[in-house]
Amino acid sequence: MNLPPLIQSFVLHFGEMGSRWGINRTVGQIYALLYVSPEPLNAEQIVEALGISRSNVSMSLRELQAWNLVLLKHLPDDRRDFFTTPDDVWQILRTLAEERKKREVDPTLSVLREILMQQPASEAERHAQARMSEMHGLIEQLTTWYEDVKQLDTDRLATLLTLGAKVTRLLEAKDKIVSLGRSKRSTEKG
Repeated sequence: MNLPPLIQSFVLHFGEMGSRWGINRTVGQIYALLYVSPEPLNAEQIVEALGISRSNVSMSLRELQAWNLVLLKHLPDDRRDFFTTPDDVWQILRTLAEERKKREVDPTLSVLREILMQQPASEAERHAQARMSEMHGLIEQLTTWYEDVKQLDTDRLATLLTLGAKVTRLLEAKDKIVSLGRSKRSTEKG
């Protein structure tokens, strides 16, 4: 690699993490390089910086474009394609979440719906369907939550994330208020 040590460490780490995230090492490295680059890079600059083949760079850039994680830029008086990442890390997070939902969650929900509509032929299949129904319910609930959360503006979403365990205290307070309301109504009825 032809990179300063700090940038190389980041790029190498992203490459290693890429394989854990379900993308290949090169895709992760290219994304990391584009993310920290102060200006858009063309394929030849990426080849030179990472020391990988031009065809590998092209395939990896296509994959990143399919994920909507890189932006294509054109510079005046230059016919080459240049690539960069969105500036807003929150937009990157939103894009990643949406793409993973489309590729992983939505197909799983579809398969679960199809299986749950089938008539079980045995006790084992009834048991399996009951378990799958629980899974389907949870994933549907998470999907509904995700759809609500993705509508939040960035400041509101950041506030929600900073709440952490405070949300639990808020829910406990709500439970106490509801419980008090129920106690008061049963006392008035009795």
